[in-house]
Amino acid sequence: MNDSTGDSPPPEEKSRRKALPILARAGTLLLVVALSVGIYLLRDQAKWLASLGYVGIFVLSILANATIILPAPGVAFVFGMGAVYNPLLVALAAGAGAAIGELSGYLAGYSGNIVVKNRARYQKIIPWMTKYGPWTILVLGFIPNPIFDLAGIVAGMLKMPLWKFLVFCMIGKIIKMLLFAYAGSLSIPWLAPD
Repeated sequence: MNDSTGDSPPPEEKSRRKALPILARAGTLLLVVALSVGIYLLRDQAKWLASLGYVGIFVLSILANATIILPAPGVAFVFGMGAVYNPLLVALAAGAGAAIGELSGYLAGYSGNIVVKNRARYQKIIPWMTKYGPWTILVLGFIPNPIFDLAGIVAGMLKMPLWKFLVFCMIGKIIKMLLFAYAGSLSIPWLAPD
């Protein structure tokens, strides 16, 4: 005999358990979209953040990279700040902020993978992410390109461990920011009149 009392939750409990992950995914996706639009609309506040030094660079880098697909003044800001502050510290602040900002794409993929399943570009990145996951994040984080947002979304969809995503993303972003900060430190004085 099989005693089923107490073994399974009532049907309304099952429905509630199924609805919670869907609501959480929808809420996260809406939050990421709202954050992207808000950051895009407030992009002119970069001058004020620049006055805060390395903290401002870190915060602006988070904001610039938290947008999904929409452009924000990330590397141009790092280029300019490399001429004003220590380029190594600028790169570290900007790279760390950029990696944290890229969590928006990761979270969008982690919670809303239904939205992106049939897109051709996403489908091209999936094999790379499946085979070379963290290394794909590192390389795409280093190369200035709009494809990184897609890679972050795919990393989330594939449930790459968060720590791996952040570490490899941060390494790639810091290397990229080093190049822009040092280029700024060398270029701006050269452009200045005597």
